[in-house]
Amino acid sequence: MDPDTSTDDIEHGHSPRAIAERLKEGPEINYLRDWVLGGIDGAVTTFAIVAGVAGAALSTKVILILGAANLLADGFSMAAGNYSGVKAEKDEYERLKQMELRHIALTPEGEREEVRQIFAAKGFEGDDLERAVEIITESQERWVRVMLEEEHGAPKVERSAVKSGLITFAAFFICGAVPLVPFLFGGLSNALVVASVMTSAVFFGIGAVKSKWSTARWWWSGLETFAIGMTAAGVAYLVGALLKSWVGV
Repeated sequence: MDPDTSTDDIEHGHSPRAIAERLKEGPEINYLRDWVLGGIDGAVTTFAIVAGVAGAALSTKVILILGAANLLADGFSMAAGNYSGVKAEKDEYERLKQMELRHIALTPEGEREEVRQIFAAKGFEGDDLERAVEIITESQERWVRVMLEEEHGAPKVERSAVKSGLITFAAFFICGAVPLVPFLFGGLSNALVVASVMTSAVFFGIGAVKSKWSTARWWWSGLETFAIGMTAAGVAYLVGALLKSWVGV
């Protein structure tokens, strides 16, 4: 065992009971991707609008109107897009399932040969291979599931399209509202600076949290997300400033 590792740091138990309970529950459905995408996009697009309008030296009212419109319209659009994407994946899964059921009914021996070759590629051979094929194909449900996962690469977990859409919208709205908060106080002269600091914290926080589900260190993941978001905002600010000089706003 690596001297730097300990069973105290292991992610889950490996006793027979713990393993049985975990496998019975099945793979965990994770909606982190939806939250991260919604949060980053919400913060980036809203702060880009704030920076762009501020770069053009337009009024606070314009910032709030455009920012609020972005929160609702773009947030809904992104949530609807994510919903449609997840639903399309589920529809594709159902199409492939019906296709495999039809193939098993019409050409069972051909489907058994597919199972045989799949497990042969995994190192099974001889009696062990034939026994594996027999076990897989004696249950139609198991047979179809194996074909979907091994032949078509279908996911083992089924995400909810509704939850994906709602989580995306919530993350977009919450994170995207942060750059607008300082502008709600009309007397705040350095609102853009405060918005920049607050939005920077949002970018870094999203990246840091994301690191819990990746191999990157939390500070590196945070800095990466921070750099992406602030670069987008910086470009928007420059565009606003250039357009101001060109069109004479």
